[in-house]
Amino acid sequence: MRRDIFQAIADPTRRAIITLIAIQAMTPNALAEHFQTSRQAVSKHIKILTECQLVRQEQQGREIYYSLEIEKMKEIDKWIDQFRKIWETRFNQLDNVLSTIKKQKK
Repeated sequence: MRRDIFQAIADPTRRAIITLIAIQAMTPNALAEHFQTSRQAVSKHIKILTECQLVRQEQQGREIYYSLEIEKMKEIDKWIDQFRKIWETRFNQLDNVLSTIKKQKK
């Protein structure tokens, strides 16, 4: 089953996992040490992130390491970028209004 990327990143624990593995690849046990939940709960979060293809796994000996799939993160950034442009335009308009008000008060 393939899950929606945005559904996956909606959960704060999964966002925290993404942040951790963006820095370096980690095993489920290493990830679980950062949370006050069971290793099984962390594994469920990892499974969802893997199903969304936000995280990839790599076998190294007996350990499985999880790392961030950068290309999938770019998809999220691309979607957010359309809103970033709208926000920036509105902030620039607000700056202009505030600047005008400031000049009128002088």
